[in-house]
Amino acid sequence: MTNIITKLAATAAITLAMATPSIAANPAIKARQALMQIYVFNISQLGAMAKGVVAYDSAAATAAANNLLAAATMDQSAMWPQGTDNEAMFGETAALPAIWTTYPAVAEKGKALVEVAGAMAAVAGTDLASLQGAMGALGGGCGGCHKQFRQPKD
Repeated sequence: MTNIITKLAATAAITLAMATPSIAANPAIKARQALMQIYVFNISQLGAMAKGVVAYDSAAATAAANNLLAAATMDQSAMWPQGTDNEAMFGETAALPAIWTTYPAVAEKGKALVEVAGAMAAVAGTDLASLQGAMGALGGGCGGCHKQFRQPKD
């Protein structure tokens, strides 16, 4: 009898594990987290130059800004399937359910990021002062989504 109960419990656990979405089984979450890392990587390079942490390099600034613009203009629609928010996937993502319930607002924030990334790409290779001047708007473009649609970091 205990053997049957053990087998039933194991079967139930396996079935539940297979039915429960997880990051390992959800390439959309992995893809959007990877995209965010691309944003961070390129913005960090621009920010380090703007702050004087590393020397300004026109070619490197242009490359980072162009990479950022390319990532921002990429079609991300498949990366945001319903049910992949922090409420449903607690601990796996920082996305809040508001992304899906207020979609037109999210689309506007995405357009704003593309605009500021484009503005950065237009000036990043010009000179340090131009790069520095575009950093505030770029930060605001990122923060536009993070403040409304991302679980705050503790």
